[in-house]
Amino acid sequence: MKIKKLTFNSFQENSYIISSNNECIIIDPGCCDDYERKILSNYIKENNLVPKYLINTHCHLDHIFGNKFVSEKYKLKAHMHINDFPLLENAEKIAEYYQVELDNPSKDVKFIGEKDKITLGKTEWEVIFTPGHAPGHICLLNKKDKVLISGDVLFYMSIGRTDLPLCSHEDLIRSIKEKLFKLNDDIKVFPGHGQETTIGFEKENNPFIN
Repeated sequence: MKIKKLTFNSFQENSYIISSNNECIIIDPGCCDDYERKILSNYIKENNLVPKYLINTHCHLDHIFGNKFVSEKYKLKAHMHINDFPLLENAEKIAEYYQVELDNPSKDVKFIGEKDKITLGKTEWEVIFTPGHAPGHICLLNKKDKVLISGDVLFYMSIGRTDLPLCSHEDLIRSIKEKLFKLNDDIKVFPGHGQETTIGFEKENNPFIN
């Protein structure tokens, strides 16, 4: 298994391409212009990868800028939690409000939820429902390889913001304490922004969690 991090758009969002046996998952494509879209597609082409899934941990704009491009180029439907669908439905209006350009993503999606499994090559990823930063936020856990894709729930020495519409600080803290902090300390965390960390390090050092 290989994890490639690509940092895109003005929000410095981390998009991930996870590959195994020449298949790959594209998670939260934040590529927002031709230059960034080429970076993503060139990586897939140069590594002879076949995209099998497009997954959104949640549907805030910086994580879906590239949804339309990926969906159309690789003939993939976005996979997401049903509770985040309203954010996708209203993405165009939200982009207008924040005065950013958005290629309006397809609303033809597939819904995934708690404990669903995603199989990629020799790897298996479990969906963990972690609302708070967004109502339908999910994380992806690979127990065997000790990897968590945390989206915007848990960061290095920080947590996801909860001052946006449909956010809940109480839900976010509950998701971290009752879901993520129940995982093994050696699980490596790949967040939606910033550098990697581990569950154990955040348990001991994250100033936002008591």
